[in-house]
Amino acid sequence: MTTIRVLIADDQIMVRQGFTVLLNAEPGIEVVGQAVDGLDAVAKVAELAPDVVLMDIRMPELGGIEATRRITGPDGSAAKVLVLTTFDLDEYVYEALRAGASGFLLKDASAAELAQAVRVVAAGDALLSPNITKRLITEFSRTAGAPRAPLKERLGDLTERETEVLSLIAQGMSNAEIAGRLVVAEQTVKSHVSRILVKLGLRDRTQAAVYAYETGLVRPAGY
Repeated sequence: MTTIRVLIADDQIMVRQGFTVLLNAEPGIEVVGQAVDGLDAVAKVAELAPDVVLMDIRMPELGGIEATRRITGPDGSAAKVLVLTTFDLDEYVYEALRAGASGFLLKDASAAELAQAVRVVAAGDALLSPNITKRLITEFSRTAGAPRAPLKERLGDLTERETEVLSLIAQGMSNAEIAGRLVVAEQTVKSHVSRILVKLGLRDRTQAAVYAYETGLVRPAGY
């Protein structure tokens, strides 16, 4: 079994140490380092090449949003960022998702929830806490500027079926749920998802969901 390498970035030492103890007790997960702020996180990612970064949003020197942008940018690493927040509708969380984060987790999450979140984000094959993440994206995608180009142009060369799958991803559906809705094999859905990510240059399903909202393919409820 491949070990998931984790970096914890938080300016509170008790949070860093607490998460380190919890995660190191989980099979297949190893905390390879800790960062005290955003700048430290960017440097540690380059040095340690973790698979997942647990990133606090509010930190001195460099905040978690900008640190996430640097880590996940075109010249960044392959590490997935899991944002840590105190409130599940923190206004900054959506900005972190737009910056490249793969999901978010409340700081009071249980050990089991923490480990599951790390595994899900590392795998990149499902939205983290789909219902909550969808609610958050819906809440804050309203603040995104109105798209200017025609929808078809914004979706690139996605086929009609791939566009449909992208829309269902944004609604928080799993591959199995999408397969049931479209009456196709789950492996077929996986293939569609992979092609969508490649064609749009996206990192994972969470980024695909954000993209679907921001392009106007999926509209927030009531909008």
